[in-house]
Amino acid sequence: MDWQYQSPTWFKKFMACEAEALAELKGEWKPKRDPTALLVGNYLHSYFQSRYAHNKFKQEHPEIISTRGATKGQLKREYQVADNMIRTLRTDPKFKEFYQGKKEVIVKGEIGGVAWKGKLDCLADNHKYFADLKTTMDINKRFYLPEEHRYGSFIEAYNYPLQMAVYQELIRQQYGVQAVPVIIAVSKQDPPDKAAVSMPQDLLDYWLERVKELQPRIEAVKNGEEEPKRCEHCEYCRATKHLTQIISLYDLVE
Repeated sequence: MDWQYQSPTWFKKFMACEAEALAELKGEWKPKRDPTALLVGNYLHSYFQSRYAHNKFKQEHPEIISTRGATKGQLKREYQVADNMIRTLRTDPKFKEFYQGKKEVIVKGEIGGVAWKGKLDCLADNHKYFADLKTTMDINKRFYLPEEHRYGSFIEAYNYPLQMAVYQELIRQQYGVQAVPVIIAVSKQDPPDKAAVSMPQDLLDYWLERVKELQPRIEAVKNGEEEPKRCEHCEYCRATKHLTQIISLYDLVE
C-alpha cells in the first residue's frame, strides 16, 4: 500500500472496519482470504489488457495449472470458468464497442485536500466514458444492505458506485471532462450471464460527497490522531477480541 495516496479499495476497507484496515495497512495483520477470486479476476482483466499482459500473468502464476490427477497440465476449474467468461465477452460485438480505448490507465488527483489514485480498466480515447470489468457469481442475485434496510444488487453490496464516483472525479481533474462510468458485469455461471450497467449521476454525486464527509475521520485514524474503531465482527476483530462484559442474548443478533 502506498501511504501517499488514498484509493477506493482502502477507503472501503476503512469504512468496513477501521481497526482491521489500519492493522493491515501497517503490515500488522494479513487477512486469511482465499486469493483465488482475486487471481481469477486478474486473469480475466489481463486477457483484455493485452496478449503480453495475459501471457505474463500465466507465467507469474503457475499455480493456476493443475499438477496432479486426470487434469494435470490443464487449467484449474476456476480458470476454466474464467476462460468461459472471457469467451462470452470477446464474442459479443457490443462488448468490443464498449471496451475500446486505453487499458489500465492510472489517474491521480485530490479530493478534499487528500491525494487519490486509481486504475481504470478501460478509458475511451475521447475520455468521455470509462468501463470497469466486474465478475460475480450471479448478476441478478440480491444482497441485503443493512445500512439501508433493503435488498440491492452486487454493485451496491460491494459499493462500486463509490469507486466509480472517485474515478469520475479523478478523470475530471486530469482530463477536464465528466466521463460516464459503465460497469461490464459477467457472471461465473455456465453459460455466463453479462450486462453493461450504468449508474445515475445523482448516485455518483452522493458518493463523492460521502467520501468528503468520511475522509477527515479516516485520515485522522491513518495518521494516528484518532483511535480506530472496531466493528467486532470481522476476521481481525474476532482474532483480537477479549471478553470485557456479559451481554444479553438479545444483543447477539443485530
